[in-house]
Amino acid sequence: MKKIKRLRNHSRLLVQVLFTALTNGYVIGFARGRIYQGKSKRVCVPGLNCYSCPGAVASCPIGSLQAVLGSRDYRFSFYVIGFLMIVGSLMGRFVCGWLCPFGLVQDLLHKIPFVKKIRKVPFDRQLRYLKYVLMAGLVIALPLFLANVAGEGTPWFCKLVCPAGTLLAGLPLVSMNPALQTAVGLLFGWKVFLLVLVVLLSVMIYRPFCKYLCPLGAIYGLFNRFSLYRYEVDTGKCTRCGKCARVCEMEVKAYENPNSAECIRCGKCIRACPEQAIRTTLSRLPGRRKESCES
Repeated sequence: MKKIKRLRNHSRLLVQVLFTALTNGYVIGFARGRIYQGKSKRVCVPGLNCYSCPGAVASCPIGSLQAVLGSRDYRFSFYVIGFLMIVGSLMGRFVCGWLCPFGLVQDLLHKIPFVKKIRKVPFDRQLRYLKYVLMAGLVIALPLFLANVAGEGTPWFCKLVCPAGTLLAGLPLVSMNPALQTAVGLLFGWKVFLLVLVVLLSVMIYRPFCKYLCPLGAIYGLFNRFSLYRYEVDTGKCTRCGKCARVCEMEVKAYENPNSAECIRCGKCIRACPEQAIRTTLSRLPGRRKESCES
């Protein structure tokens, strides 16, 4: 029983590692410093997965969306929009908690001990809206309306902000290609500075990029309340003791708003609830309810 409980407690980490390895498993790309360009690159995966990462075998939906919006030939991507709507409708921000490689990076950084952890950030509530501003501005508006002389837009979020792209694509490619090393300039320096800042903050603050900057998390968060996979609170069992809120590192009060746009479905609130008042919609499935009662 203890082994089963231990496995459940580490199940999210195992899924994160396996999914990251699966979607960035082109080892030859890292060895050669070259981008994989096979047919699977036409397909998006749910989380941030930079197209330029040497190991990436599929594409990032945010990067793909910007590429289409900035294209001279297209102004709307039915595939990417449809993909985001389907994934969001099914899982919401479960993707952020379980399937995003950069989410895994932040989780591991925050586990570094001997560093004071900051639970409450000044102006936290206001800063959470920044990811929606970046989504509307850098991901959608600028690539769509600001074009160069050739009529092509620029993937502004990828170019100016995305630390996941810098970590998984920019640094590996530059380190393996002498020609790129001579070509890097202030823009690459800015991206590295942002990455270092996010890394340092991630050690002290739980998932700062997810909380304040990630446009993909902003999109999926809009679906949290309506997605097929949701959290539910049994008001008859809930005593509003607040234990779920104390363990939630995304600062969500599950007893008040179990499907907040900030919830990444990590499951800590479910395990912490002494009354087993929090469950997922999957608990309704035959066999699952019996299993949860036995545990």
